Amino acid sequence: MDLTPFIKKNDTMPLYLQVYHYFRVEIEQNRLIAGVKLPSIRQLSIHLNISRNTVETAYQQLSAEGYVESIEKSGLFVLELDNLKGLGKKTSPDFHLQIDEKKNLIDFQYGDIELERFPLKAWKKCVLEAFEEPNQEIFSYGDKKGNLGLRSEIANYLYQARGVQCSADQIILCSGTQHAISLLSQLLDLPNEKVAMENPGYDGVRHIFENQNCQVIPISLESDGINLLELEEGMAKCVYVTPSHQFPIGMVLPIQKRMKLLQWAQKNNSYIIEDDYDGEFRYQGHPIPSLKSLDHHDSVIYLGTFSKAFLPAARVSYMVLPEALLEHFQLKFFFYNQAVSPLIQEALHRFMKEGYFSRHIRKMRKIYQGKQKTLLDSIHLHLGNKAKIIGQKSGLHLLLEFCDLDTRELVEKAEELGVRVYLTEKYWVGQAPSTNQPIILGFGGLSEEDINEGIQQLAQAVYRLT
Repeated sequence: MDLTPFIKKNDTMPLYLQVYHYFRVEIEQNRLIAGVKLPSIRQLSIHLNISRNTVETAYQQLSAEGYVESIEKSGLFVLELDNLKGLGKKTSPDFHLQIDEKKNLIDFQYGDIELERFPLKAWKKCVLEAFEEPNQEIFSYGDKKGNLGLRSEIANYLYQARGVQCSADQIILCSGTQHAISLLSQLLDLPNEKVAMENPGYDGVRHIFENQNCQVIPISLESDGINLLELEEGMAKCVYVTPSHQFPIGMVLPIQKRMKLLQWAQKNNSYIIEDDYDGEFRYQGHPIPSLKSLDHHDSVIYLGTFSKAFLPAARVSYMVLPEALLEHFQLKFFFYNQAVSPLIQEALHRFMKEGYFSRHIRKMRKIYQGKQKTLLDSIHLHLGNKAKIIGQKSGLHLLLEFCDLDTRELVEKAEELGVRVYLTEKYWVGQAPSTNQPIILGFGGLSEEDINEGIQQLAQAVYRLT
């Protein structure tokens, strides 16, 4: 095939518009002359590895604007155009309009949070108070482990909210979960060693392990979480898990498996890295105790973050190290400066100490629960039995699974209709489900009105494909 539109699948411009624009420019520049037959929908979709629906939509746009015509049982042919020399350098008003509409997409991006209800006034107050702090630590590099006051507040919070008993000395502040994993890879001497991970699992952590030359061992999931038999056979030096809300599938690791996982760590002299990334937000049943709260042999390294519960821009996370690793940490990282801004640390210390953080968590739990209810109600109303909901008990996202539907095509069609949803393929090690993989819906940053409208548009996309 001589015609090869250059497609950028990661571009913000929809694929059908990229195909449309390619052919329009080729025709306007007389590189495709009148009478030339365009490739069939099937040919072009195979050639570019995109859906037939995408090609069909692009061709419909070309036909509607008079660039091509359809001849029954023969195909699409380029029409004669007059006085179009040089117009290929321009973009039609209609094309501009479609690009502008792109800005108004309802985006179910995972990781977004509710910002309109953020207690900005209280946070500003704490930042200003931090500036007036007479301790010069906030204007220098700060404590290598992090602000002692903040670490003490985190220790108190973890005991009350997650059942974790630890001292401030065990807490190390980090500038994000990936930063914490990078430090742990060095602390535990993981390069060239086997590290087990849930599959699917958080790709951001997997890439850090791979960059550290760790041998990532993917462990499949059962209906109640990580497959312990596979873990035992994997002979890993440590395992990374998300037991309170498995990412991305969403199941909760039951107490029986938690105890067996702890037994595995003790038996194999291994460590468990527990990522409790959104443990604050549970909407059904009682709060799930953290794995660390059940650990009586210091086998669990606990990771927490303020990105979901507070503010991603603060870039504050933390890890709770077992006592046995503290001296090794001191020796290994004595020359490392603290990565989190001392000013932000002091402000967050005050924010927690004065009770703003606990009130914020309680308020946001109710708000996110309301958003999730709107999402679930809308899915039931507009999609009915066409979609299976996965992982709705907690957190700021859930998954939708569709039977007999190519979700790759669904993602493209949904975007054409003004709603952006996401495939889950990047979370798998190896081959993800090819066509009917689940889609992930993050709802934290959307209003309830946008959630409802977005699901209506998603339902329209589903019905057009079935």
